[in-house]
Amino acid sequence: MSEAKIEIKNLYKVFGDHPSKVIELVQDGISKTDLLEKHGHILGLKDISLKIPNREIQVIMGLSGSGKSTLIRHINRLIEPTAGEIWIDNEDVTAMSQAALRDLRRFKTSMVFQKFALLPHRTVIENVAYGLSMQGVPEAEAHKRAMHWIERVELNGFENNYPGQLSGGMQQRVGLARALATDAEILLMDEAFSALDPLIRTGMQNILLGLQEELHKTIVFITHDLDEALRLGDNIAILRDGEMVQDGSPQDIVMRPADDYVSEFIKDINRGRVIKVGSLADPAASASDGAPIIVADTALETALSTLVAAPGQSCRITKKDGSDLGTLTLERAVAALHAPAG
Repeated sequence: MSEAKIEIKNLYKVFGDHPSKVIELVQDGISKTDLLEKHGHILGLKDISLKIPNREIQVIMGLSGSGKSTLIRHINRLIEPTAGEIWIDNEDVTAMSQAALRDLRRFKTSMVFQKFALLPHRTVIENVAYGLSMQGVPEAEAHKRAMHWIERVELNGFENNYPGQLSGGMQQRVGLARALATDAEILLMDEAFSALDPLIRTGMQNILLGLQEELHKTIVFITHDLDEALRLGDNIAILRDGEMVQDGSPQDIVMRPADDYVSEFIKDINRGRVIKVGSLADPAASASDGAPIIVADTALETALSTLVAAPGQSCRITKKDGSDLGTLTLERAVAALHAPAG
């Protein structure tokens, strides 16, 4: 795992008139229901600790009401925590002055919202340049940089249009360009693609993955969609009722679900598309003579035809640099296609 860019430590959020008076009850284990019924407060987050690696995509997922949007808004302190700490580059965000917090939001973090949050009275190029203007960049330079990102998200020719003249997918591309234009190290994306039609949503995922391959931002991506989480995430944290139930790589989530709740989440996914052969290699097993080689990050469904045709139905699994990880047999591959028992 890369060095942590963001570290969240024992984070709690209680909504209500007097959260400081009930936080000890939450820390002592009072249920969400009892907190509301007996004390009139709502539990938003409970004891969240998470290290988000530098230059990777961290997905935070869960159903509606799980606390995922509340969590992402703590990172740039749009929501104040009831207890706990948020660290970015070894600096405590919860201890920042208002001036330091403004600089964090202007220069180090950018946000992409589900509802686009574009300024309707400004053109596309003016919307994309808005964050640069807030940074104090001269207008000519801001427009030049904005135009670069408009082209990168394939909206050149629409720079003088207004948001109301664009489709939903195009508006979200404006939102993404605006976030990237400030050259912030951290991109916060709150259900950014959830309002889009499936085909447009897939296109936006492709754009994001293509840009990330080049830019290597630290991205925190909120979603309620498991397929989206598995496609985008280097790491995935799953929330339920304000608590984190599992955090790990897509391979960990799919192959080693932490509990029945996570097992229920993953039961209907296409495991062959998610599981990589590297996670199945057996270092102690030996392959047949002449066994073909499969690179570790190959999806299992892609590797099956090679395994079926291979001598002894086994293959050697290697990293990209050619170093050996072990052997994968067809029997082991087929067994991995079956979801673990709940």
